[in-house]
Amino acid sequence: MAADYPDIDIAPFIDHALLNPAATPEQVEQWCDEADRFKFAAVCVYPAYVRLAVERLHGKSPKVCTVIGFPSGATTKASKLYEAQEAADNGATELDVVINLGLLKSGKTNELHREIAEICESTGQTVKAILETALLTDAEKRLAAEICMEAGVAFLKTSTGLYGGATIADVGLLKEVTRERVGIKASGGIRTIEQAIELILAGATRLGTSRGPDLIRQRDRLEKGIGD
Repeated sequence: MAADYPDIDIAPFIDHALLNPAATPEQVEQWCDEADRFKFAAVCVYPAYVRLAVERLHGKSPKVCTVIGFPSGATTKASKLYEAQEAADNGATELDVVINLGLLKSGKTNELHREIAEICESTGQTVKAILETALLTDAEKRLAAEICMEAGVAFLKTSTGLYGGATIADVGLLKEVTRERVGIKASGGIRTIEQAIELILAGATRLGTSRGPDLIRQRDRLEKGIGD
């Protein structure tokens, strides 16, 4: 690895995401095969493709992750709960749930807590709360993080990627708030190996990206001292 960057194996950090609404079953299978080949932590697909991903990765190490209430988080509590339960029934073991930002910003924190807690309790799966940090003040980020941790999430996730990506500052803030009680998933706009390593050093324990294989290739070039 280049002198400025430590030798970090980023593969176990990566959630290999395929969240293009035009994605085909063939692409889902490709993403699953890549996740297995590179030994990524998980593949993240839309709920409609959970069963296909579970079948493709049967007996393999990557977990199957899906998104709930994606991308706005503004669906009803009942619909999110149903979506989460159905995804878990179909074999998803990780659920990336977009929180309802309207509840947070209007001070309805008890409702937000109940929504996330019910999903955690009813599914029994790993829940990652998507905070959409680009739309929050630092005070709101801290409050959202505390509410979601109290509700039982296993990870806090920075972004959907639609309104801005993961930043070093946001990951550092979440690391300060969580004090390693839960994981931190940096997601959105991760395109270079340098970004990936800096986010890990800042405190990220997962990286959500559709560019996992390219990041591995970049890492290999860095290790060999080859420029882009």
